[in-house]
Amino acid sequence: MIQEILPPRVIAVEARRDLPSVLLHPVEWAVAEKMSAYRRQEFATGRACARAALTRLGFPPLPVGRGPMGAPDWPPGVAGSITHCLGYRACAVSREAAAVGIDAEPHAEFPRVALDFITTQAERIMLEQLELHAPGVHLGRVLFSAKEAVCKAWWPLTRHRLGFTDLEVELGEGTFAARPLMPGTPSELTGRWKVVDDLILTAVVVGTE
Repeated sequence: MIQEILPPRVIAVEARRDLPSVLLHPVEWAVAEKMSAYRRQEFATGRACARAALTRLGFPPLPVGRGPMGAPDWPPGVAGSITHCLGYRACAVSREAAAVGIDAEPHAEFPRVALDFITTQAERIMLEQLELHAPGVHLGRVLFSAKEAVCKAWWPLTRHRLGFTDLEVELGEGTFAARPLMPGTPSELTGRWKVVDDLILTAVVVGTE
């Protein structure tokens, strides 16, 4: 599903349910051992997707540990991202991208009170206007997911943390553009989004067609 919003040179592997009996490498277990049973299974399935994706890039089955700021620790020359939400886990990797950010969220209403903490005034006005023409689409959660994807792509590009109110996102029809409100490179990131079944999927890829 998420492959449809990614460039051809980005490889995605996804799962709609947790994979049984995933064996974690000691490097991965060091990250997962203190997690709850549910979170550990979610983590393990995400790592299994990552190893499968890396294998399709030509790598042997490698552990994917955790780097700075909690981001996955990819092999040299690889950009990638992992996401998971209820009923869905996925990984996307590429040898040709400078950065990849993907996110999945349940297609459900995003609480209005929480929305105020992650949006700018311009974004709230945009959502009010767009919701008039897109009944049935939970655009507040689409915006949240787009910001998640952007933040994941921002870290490998700049090595700086990007908060939700440090960027402004403009949603289009299946696309979005994000403008950071703080110094950094690049000045704008673009991505794609889609709603499929009960999921919202978003993706940002920098550096490949």
